[in-house]
Amino acid sequence: MIVLRREIGDVLRDTRQRQGRTLREVSSDARVSLGYLSEVERGQKEASSELLASICEALTVPMSIVLREVSDRVAVAEGMMIPDTIPADFAAHDLERRLAPEGHPQPEELTPVG
Repeated sequence: MIVLRREIGDVLRDTRQRQGRTLREVSSDARVSLGYLSEVERGQKEASSELLASICEALTVPMSIVLREVSDRVAVAEGMMIPDTIPADFAAHDLERRLAPEGHPQPEELTPVG
């Protein structure tokens, strides 16, 4: 059985260890007790969204990245295939949207000045 709190804890611990940081350092930065953070990492305690945000901030990792990795691990456990990349048409659309939000001219519509 997949237990979400264990997957979240594994991802948080892996992230912390990749950074070469101790539980004490991260618990201090996240303003959470060392014991509680340890229990979260071991999947024994369920982290609230606020606590998860604080831990992610202490690890300087966006929560979306942590949740994406958790999602990928759950998908693998369920036997699902995980795409290696974002589909090109989705990425291109997203890039266009970020570069030219609604109401702003598209880059090709801009005229050089001078």
